[in-house]
Amino acid sequence: MILDRVKSPAFQTIKQVSIPKIESIMLSNGIPVHYISIGEQPVVKLEISFDAGNWYEKQNGVSLFVAKMLGEGTKKYSSSQISAFFDQYGAFIEFGHGLDRANITVYGLTKYLPTLLPMVKEILENAVFPEDELEKFKKIQLQTLEVNAGKTSFIANKVFRKKVFGDNHSYGNSLDEEAIQAINRDTLLDFYQSFWLGKKPRIFLSGKITESEVNLLEDFFGKNDVQSIVKDISLNKDEYNLIEKSVLIEKEDSIQSSIRMGKQMMTRKHPDYFKMLVLNETLGGYFGSRLMSNIREEKGLTYGISSNIAPFSKAGYFVIGTDVKRENTQQTIDEIYKEINILQRELIKDGELEVVKNYMIGSFAGSLNTPFDILDRYKVILSEELSLDFYDCYIQNIQAITAEMVLEVANQHLAIDSLVEIVVGGK
Repeated sequence: MILDRVKSPAFQTIKQVSIPKIESIMLSNGIPVHYISIGEQPVVKLEISFDAGNWYEKQNGVSLFVAKMLGEGTKKYSSSQISAFFDQYGAFIEFGHGLDRANITVYGLTKYLPTLLPMVKEILENAVFPEDELEKFKKIQLQTLEVNAGKTSFIANKVFRKKVFGDNHSYGNSLDEEAIQAINRDTLLDFYQSFWLGKKPRIFLSGKITESEVNLLEDFFGKNDVQSIVKDISLNKDEYNLIEKSVLIEKEDSIQSSIRMGKQMMTRKHPDYFKMLVLNETLGGYFGSRLMSNIREEKGLTYGISSNIAPFSKAGYFVIGTDVKRENTQQTIDEIYKEINILQRELIKDGELEVVKNYMIGSFAGSLNTPFDILDRYKVILSEELSLDFYDCYIQNIQAITAEMVLEVANQHLAIDSLVEIVVGGK
């Protein structure tokens, strides 16, 4: 049979994705444990997540330094000894940090979990933040900052977050030289004792596990007294509404400009969240999006342009980002506004809407390949206090979005005069 390359191949829309359910237990001291046992490989991922991200810090950068330095030494072991310990069992430990939470994650063979847990407990309870390791880490951060300071994209991202969330918002902060230099061992110990040591985490366990591995967590983490962290900071929306909308940072020696446009946006709990997901995908969420088709494919103004919705626990943001030749900056901005205006005036054609939905659903289904992927979805649900069927209903929620709904949210949430416009480079 001769393949007709002009005719699109037949496809079938995914109607439903069955996501395995998690199991949840409570340790004796009230620490919640969420686990899922699927897969054929005898591997395990253990993540211990604390409310210890940027949201909880009083001094910029402290939460990052604490999270990244937990493994640099304890009362019993040096950083090299800790690394060698995990290496000998073919395991890997990483220390994550974000706007809301920070975590310790261990990957390894299931059979070695009983051996690995004592070292994890040692790191959690006896981190010492050695002065020499702190100085090394500060130098690394300063060197990284110096390198990034010459990148228009880095500056644009930094300024964008600051303008969207305001000067005093935890989500808008970013490291600078002054903040790095101000960090010392005492500030790290204070944050560690306030938000890590003796505080109640969430524990996530995934992979090929049995009841035996789950019970181990009670032995290692269920005996100590722990306390919950409570911190409620109201978002200052007035500050957002009053900020400067357009910022141009000239860089005489730059042959390109980095453009960031967007605004503060909703969390996953908002009733318009799924409508905005479809709108975003249509505008700039995938390679066939309108921004890519217009600005890259038709006009050749950039190698790539995208839009994205980034939701967090307390707020989120919508951003359009691209890097272009300096002389193409204003034309690119004009074309972005043009595409937004079209979405606000004209209904999406049925064919385009179907393609967008199918792409989103296919991407979602493809993101659930491993037990680690699946539990990551539940982490979002539990951390942001969403309904447990949030992702079970994902496909139905996407399929329910109509062209009229997209038009409505385009006008409601993407009003041109509500968007921050950042250009680093020149026009």
